[in-house]
Amino acid sequence: MNQNNDKYDEETISKAKETAESYIKNNYKGVQSIEIEEPYQAPMGSMTVDGIVNGEFGFSISLNEDFTVSRIGENEGFPDEKEECKEKVCDY
Repeated sequence: MNQNNDKYDEETISKAKETAESYIKNNYKGVQSIEIEEPYQAPMGSMTVDGIVNGEFGFSISLNEDFTVSRIGENEGFPDEKEECKEKVCDY
């Protein structure tokens, strides 16, 4: 998918994956499993992590430099946000 994976060191890759997984587990209902791919640099320059929830629903998370989530794109069928996380993002 991306040829720039070597841009990130192992610590950065690990932290990006942990952040993406934690964000999804803490903000969405019914998450049974999360598969996360290697982070890559998106065309606009942000670090992006793609993956699949519950074996079938894709997502793409963009991270800020401090590893906070700047946005998430969800494919159709992705689990719903938890009620308490709709107005304000839950801790992750």
